[in-house]
Amino acid sequence: MWHSDPQPAQLTPDARIDALLAAYADPLQPAWLARAPGRLDVMGGIADYSGSLVLQLPLDVSALALVQPRTDGQVVVVSRASELQNHYRAQFSASALTGEYPAVRNYLRRQPQMAWAAYMAGVLPVLAREANLHFPQGVTIVVDSSVPLGKGVSSSAAVEVATMRALLAMANHPCDGRTLAIWSQMVENHIVGAPCGIMDQMTSACGRANQLLALRCQPAELLDPVVIPADLMVWGIDSGVRHAVSGADYGSVRVGAFMGYRIIADLTQTPVTITDGRATIADTRWGGYLANLTPSEFSQSYADALPLQMSGADFVTRYGATSDAITTIDPQRIYAVRQPTYHPIAEHHRVRTFGQLLAADTQNDQVAELLGELMYQSHASYSACGLGSAATDAIVAAVRALGSSHGLFGAKITGGGSGGTVAVLGRPDAVAHVQQIAQTHGSGLVFAGSSDGAAFSPVWCFNYT
Repeated sequence: MWHSDPQPAQLTPDARIDALLAAYADPLQPAWLARAPGRLDVMGGIADYSGSLVLQLPLDVSALALVQPRTDGQVVVVSRASELQNHYRAQFSASALTGEYPAVRNYLRRQPQMAWAAYMAGVLPVLAREANLHFPQGVTIVVDSSVPLGKGVSSSAAVEVATMRALLAMANHPCDGRTLAIWSQMVENHIVGAPCGIMDQMTSACGRANQLLALRCQPAELLDPVVIPADLMVWGIDSGVRHAVSGADYGSVRVGAFMGYRIIADLTQTPVTITDGRATIADTRWGGYLANLTPSEFSQSYADALPLQMSGADFVTRYGATSDAITTIDPQRIYAVRQPTYHPIAEHHRVRTFGQLLAADTQNDQVAELLGELMYQSHASYSACGLGSAATDAIVAAVRALGSSHGLFGAKITGGGSGGTVAVLGRPDAVAHVQQIAQTHGSGLVFAGSSDGAAFSPVWCFNYT
């Protein structure tokens, strides 16, 4: 039978772990298992890539990653997610996963039906390059995630962080939570090819149960966590509309924000150097981040000088490139510029105010209503960027209609937008109203509960005796 090596204060394995061991573990090899939670974007969302403060709640739902060494030079990836039941197993050559990021990305994309495996297999090239860790004899990776796909609660970050944590433990390589998150983000940016910011992986790695992870994304500065007062609660309502960070809407809004920052650099005569299709902006005024502009400064000095929209071709002809290393500009596409540029500037201000208000007398409905208004403003700004959806709008409207008289104060679309999940703020006893809204306007799924991130959760090592 399988037994876990004793560790101080180690949690007892649950039924999901037992099922993984029974179904997939090789009794001739030891196994390592790690967990990482999904996250609920309470405030901050897409402003993370522009340097905003974000406030994120690690959820109770989580991904489990089981890893074992092999002896045949193969990397076998298995997913137990029900959404992937038609192609749940992939196999690759271990040697092919140690090259440069573009080569590995192309290798993993050879078979489109296996693209889902890049989130787990992509950990190997990142560990090879960033930590000089290699697995030439191969490895088996089995992931069982209760974080649903396409709901905007970071299912991808959860599997990346859990896989990374398990493989690091197998290699006996120490790693702090911040580095764990940064390396996991590299998997998504450079191997999967999704232009996500850092907040998802940081929350999954470094979040603490029942606290909002406070992260200043410049690039990844952890601040003191923000406690949610006992008289308030945050839920996530699934809209039933699938969300994807790799979607064109999210990517185009990100490109538009970096276009705006590049144009502002030109307006302020900030020195810019373009090398290999990327701009380096010598910005000593705002430290390289849009979020460090104030809303009043932007409105007074720069808003009118930015185009509402601009073609990729016109931008490249006039400005050369943006400073974003993750996205590329499509010359044939028309990008919104002014609103995507303004969103992170205003959102950073909203998030800072939101965090400060949580330390006030939140039992007072007027304070709670101010918190809710900041969420409503964030939701409206998403829509102005083109990242809204009818389904999420309906949920937000239902929360607003019930209002403080029913213990509900605010709601907003989360993460990359264009569907996904809506975060809702209210009194704990308003849960029945939240469930009713979820049934009437969403899929019926409500995210509630919280848990520690991977850096604060044990890694189990199992042996068969």
